[in-house]
Amino acid sequence: MHVTLNGTGVDESAWRSLALTNYGHFTSLLVRDGAVQGLDLHLKRLADATRELFGTALDLEHTQAWMREAIIDGDEWQSMRVTIFSRAFDRERPADPCGADVLIATTSAEPVDTPAISVATARYQRDVPHIKHVGTFGLLQQKLLAQRRGYDDVLFIDGNGLVSEGSIWNIGFFDDNGVVWPEAEMLNGVSQRLLQCGLSESGFPSTRRRIRCSDLANFRGAFFTNSRRAVVPVERIDEVDYVVDPSDSGVLQRALATQHWQSL
Repeated sequence: MHVTLNGTGVDESAWRSLALTNYGHFTSLLVRDGAVQGLDLHLKRLADATRELFGTALDLEHTQAWMREAIIDGDEWQSMRVTIFSRAFDRERPADPCGADVLIATTSAEPVDTPAISVATARYQRDVPHIKHVGTFGLLQQKLLAQRRGYDDVLFIDGNGLVSEGSIWNIGFFDDNGVVWPEAEMLNGVSQRLLQCGLSESGFPSTRRRIRCSDLANFRGAFFTNSRRAVVPVERIDEVDYVVDPSDSGVLQRALATQHWQSL
């Protein structure tokens, strides 16, 4: 793993701030030959969340330059996580604006085929769900509980009884008319947005609507998506089984392929 802080080496103050304060946000992205799908969306996510959490503007020019410098030479595929936090953040005065620090971690990430997974539903909603923040205890605890029940992962049901998102992914469904995305408070993931754009450009129907647990049996297929694994079939949610149809995955992969790779 290659790790940098504001473009240089990482000192103890960074780890201390992250470990003891645990306040910040991040984005994760897949890099191929120095390019990223949805780079503009990732950068906007970082800028918007920095303004909301720290009351300051993120220097996007420097951030992108540090991301470019963090690429590991010789690896075609890499996974990169960009974490924004602040060593100047005061827990006693969290409303005070403070400058942002940029921690970037990069590892090799050869693409792998992920088999279909099973997920259990759980009544849970992340704090500030529209932000990809570093407060991950609750979602990992819910995933742990789902795995103890024999499932691979967890799908969250919010306080209104609506299907929202998975532990670190978005979910989509297939019905006889096309793809259906949940409408609820959640993180609008970059991979989800790329697929939505690709489906639209391909002329394949894609809609958003409220989905409740009682609606799950009405779909013929399901899948999850995130920036690391763009399309993973879901074969079961609770007691509802789905058909894993390779042609459905093909539709999604072709839609994703319409989205350009942007050079870092």
